[in-house]
Amino acid sequence: MHFKNVTIAGSGVLGSQIAFQTAFFGFNVCVYDINSEAIEAAKGRMATLKTTYGEFFNDTSRAEEAFSSLNFFTDLAEATKEADIVVEAVPERIEIKQSFYENLGKVAPEKTVFASNSSTLLPSQFAAYTGRSEKFLALHFANSIWQNNTAEIMGHPGTDAKYVEQVAEFARSIGMIPFMLKKEQPGYILNTLLVPFLSAAMELWVKDIADPQTIDKNWMISTGSPRGPFAIYDIVGMETPYNLNLMRAEHDPAAKFVADKIKREMIDQGKMGISTGEGFYKYPNPAYMDPSFLKSN
Repeated sequence: MHFKNVTIAGSGVLGSQIAFQTAFFGFNVCVYDINSEAIEAAKGRMATLKTTYGEFFNDTSRAEEAFSSLNFFTDLAEATKEADIVVEAVPERIEIKQSFYENLGKVAPEKTVFASNSSTLLPSQFAAYTGRSEKFLALHFANSIWQNNTAEIMGHPGTDAKYVEQVAEFARSIGMIPFMLKKEQPGYILNTLLVPFLSAAMELWVKDIADPQTIDKNWMISTGSPRGPFAIYDIVGMETPYNLNLMRAEHDPAAKFVADKIKREMIDQGKMGISTGEGFYKYPNPAYMDPSFLKSN
């Protein structure tokens, strides 16, 4: 593995984390997004991550150095001109990813490996659009990657095995523990387990069975978990569940009600999760972290 120059395409919640983690471990990192507004928002997230990494690793100077080393672009060709690997973290919508890979394949150097951080979509859905299907695979991270340091690696039938191993080595070199999947699976391991759980919680809310805090409290008391499903949604952010339900709505009418409720009651209200200071809870001191949260109902 000779990766040195890394481009992260998409600077949302997880894209920003991947970029900062990669810079923190000494790689040259370029961050690409579609416009200056998205880049400015990313810089704000990176500033917060600088504090988080400094505290978590007890190394503020290293975190400061990582922050200072990041390079930001709105021109895809410029962002990828030296890239050994591009990690894609654009919105979870098929048409957006297809268009992105069509454009990326035209401007990235021949040497560049493409890796998708898609939460639920498969590499085979996009391989034909990349122009280099043998160098294309999935590399999926969990949120809060500095502590939840898993990297799920999944090729498609046309992926060359040597690039799978190169990406696994890259994951190790940025502090991740790689998990290799033997075949394609929507949601990999983590989200195959997690998404049905979160979807069930969302259904309880959409059907007005119970409010989010009641659902979380029940789960936390019943299982001993440190947080419930709606606290997890706040970590993930509202964009991903909204886009996933929007896609499902094409063949599942119930998903449209979920997407509409997320948009109306969360996104339109600016309640995007931890990244905006409010989602289902208010931050930095969410109610579920209060010791009294679990003591009464």
